[in-house]
Amino acid sequence: MSARRPELSRRGFLTGSLLVAAGSVLSTACSTDPTGASSSGAKTTLNVWYHAYGEAGTQQAVLRYATAFTKANPDIAVKVTWVPGDYAAKLNATLLTDGAPDVFEIGDFSERMARGGQIAALDDVYGSAKSDFNANAISSVTVDGKLYGVKMIDDVIMLYYRKSVLTKAGITPPTTFDGLVSAAKALTTKKNKGLFVGNDGIGDSPSNAVWSNGGDLVTPDGKVAFGSAQSLEAITALKRLHDDKSLLLGFTTDWWDPAAFTQGVVPMQWCGLWAMPAIADALGDDFGVLPWPAFKAGGVPVVRVGGWTSCVNAKGKNLAAAKKFVKWLWVEQADLQKDFAESYGFHVPPRTSVAATADKLSTGTAKETVELAAKHGKHNPGTWDSAVSSTFNAAAAKIVGGEGDPATLLADAVKKAQSEIDKQLGR
Repeated sequence: MSARRPELSRRGFLTGSLLVAAGSVLSTACSTDPTGASSSGAKTTLNVWYHAYGEAGTQQAVLRYATAFTKANPDIAVKVTWVPGDYAAKLNATLLTDGAPDVFEIGDFSERMARGGQIAALDDVYGSAKSDFNANAISSVTVDGKLYGVKMIDDVIMLYYRKSVLTKAGITPPTTFDGLVSAAKALTTKKNKGLFVGNDGIGDSPSNAVWSNGGDLVTPDGKVAFGSAQSLEAITALKRLHDDKSLLLGFTTDWWDPAAFTQGVVPMQWCGLWAMPAIADALGDDFGVLPWPAFKAGGVPVVRVGGWTSCVNAKGKNLAAAKKFVKWLWVEQADLQKDFAESYGFHVPPRTSVAATADKLSTGTAKETVELAAKHGKHNPGTWDSAVSSTFNAAAAKIVGGEGDPATLLADAVKKAQSEIDKQLGR
């Protein structure tokens, strides 16, 4: 359930919506406002958007949750809208129109949306349950002391490796970047590549590189930090993976899908905890997990923590009902939060009390992953929107491709990124 999944479907703008009222699905509806809610007794109809999750059963689950909500609140109908393709682009465009959803999820949290008045503060939604959310879930949605979303799931992203393949090759699971480069090269054959980080050969590797060498992307006060000497050193080093031709490029699915790993195309892949059930089904216990390794002595291993956050349209006509829905589902319904985290791929519940009951995450490799996230987890800053991240990744792509002077490319990216962040912060 990664935030970066625009390739899941190209079947059009929306696959459609389902209207739920009085505890049942009444009818299908297109992307315009549904009809029929009044006949069910509902006084308000909420439009709730989800991106098209890749895990089987997720769409049916959110419909089931909506049905349970309308049964408890028959005066509020819910139109569940399932959005395939480039969800972020479609959401951003629709938020500027009268058809904007009342409730919607976002991947990496964006401070721009809060500062721009697009999403409502939800401090009143949390109530006394605020202390039950993990520190990352609270800090990641906090802007100027207010909470602008409720974290639904934490997605943990790390390196998977095939135990048997590495053992046969006499390779110890890498704990340093040098070790990762050497392992990827040694595991590359005429038929297979050693490592998959994304079809573009970039994926999360530039930000991982920065973090792994003790650097940062953006400071808490909004200063671009990825132009540091340690950042430049680590990003430039990624070129070694490309020069060795040990990276899988242009596979049929991207890094968030485990197919390249489960089909034996690569013995190492950057992917998420959500894929672990599918990997276990395909490979049994013949896999392990690792953080992105520390760049060198003094660096730190990296596990990426993303996820999805439920937000309320601050300009919507149904603000009170929208808040009621978010509070009911993502604050009050512990059993549904546990179901969403465990039953459709694996995810970590942001509420500590719910996470403590997540039995499927309490043993084996899943438990190990959760522990790695707690120890080495890094999340993108709230100012890391598409304009900033694309500037950074474009520079990194040129650096690893040998398309210019690395220091100049990174310095130019810092200037552009800082300009974008300054716009966000009104500076």
